[in-house]
Amino acid sequence: MTKISALGGGSWGTTLADMLCRKGLEVGLWVREKELVSEIKAKGENTWYLPGVKLSSDLMVSDEADQVIRGSDYILVVIPCQFMRGVLESFKDLFPENPVVICASKGVELATLKPQSSVINEALSGKNPRYAVLSGPSFANEVSRRLPTAVSLGCQDMELGRTLQDIISTDFFRVYANPDYKGVELGGALKNIMAVAAGISDGLEFGHDARAALITRGLVEMSRFGVALGGREKTFMGLSGMGDLVLTCTGDLSRNRQVGLELGRGKTLADILAQRKTVAEGVKTTESVYRLSRKLGVEMPITEQVHGVLFENKDPRSAVLELMTRELKIEE
Repeated sequence: MTKISALGGGSWGTTLADMLCRKGLEVGLWVREKELVSEIKAKGENTWYLPGVKLSSDLMVSDEADQVIRGSDYILVVIPCQFMRGVLESFKDLFPENPVVICASKGVELATLKPQSSVINEALSGKNPRYAVLSGPSFANEVSRRLPTAVSLGCQDMELGRTLQDIISTDFFRVYANPDYKGVELGGALKNIMAVAAGISDGLEFGHDARAALITRGLVEMSRFGVALGGREKTFMGLSGMGDLVLTCTGDLSRNRQVGLELGRGKTLADILAQRKTVAEGVKTTESVYRLSRKLGVEMPITEQVHGVLFENKDPRSAVLELMTRELKIEE
């Protein structure tokens, strides 16, 4: 039987692990918190991050990485971006040679300004990992309820990509393979910045016109940045680009949109983050992408203004005004 280990007991990691287990695969889920492991075993659900969703009784859950990783054919990593390197480095000796690592986390590492593919390759140096990335318009809450969902799987090795496509797909979770893993992983990271921007706009009650403009110009910005880092422009028109962007900018289940909404309504970032248990990757990603875009000379006006609101105490209304009164341009 195919064995998959999932590292990360948040809502998304739990959802994917349970989905694959119910498909009939042997799945182990590593959860960092001992208390949460006990809670899951006692109640049959992840009450911290996915309350109300009963998990398969066949899903093996443990805080002992050795139990989860050893003997795995595929390793699914769903660890928050800024902690990915440290966790994988600590587990490195448990990984087999040439492991297949499927990344379902989104972001750009702040310390190095590197995407997840580079972080994973460096953290598992010497193991020669084979990399794939799963991204697209998907809320854990909806996938856990078996609602129809379609995502992209980026993998340079398309033979491996097609194998993973078959393994992960179900009758409600459709996976499209894409050789442009760089574009797929960057689309998943960048859309979170735009979701914060859209949330700010909605929090200010600027209406549907403003949100549509942000989504459209945000997609241009995402594509420009992605191509500069080796992605294909076409990828950003697909599920991991436009699809995920529309979902996170309009769906109330989006954590990044919720952060933006509260900023637009006058709350401070410190107060917002203090009240949240789940990670809103768009906050750190805004900082890393802003710094990298300046280093590369890539124009990203929306990212620049979101960065100002998040980290420079810029008034959200002033940020929007600056976007609207920039030098007039030809649409690209």
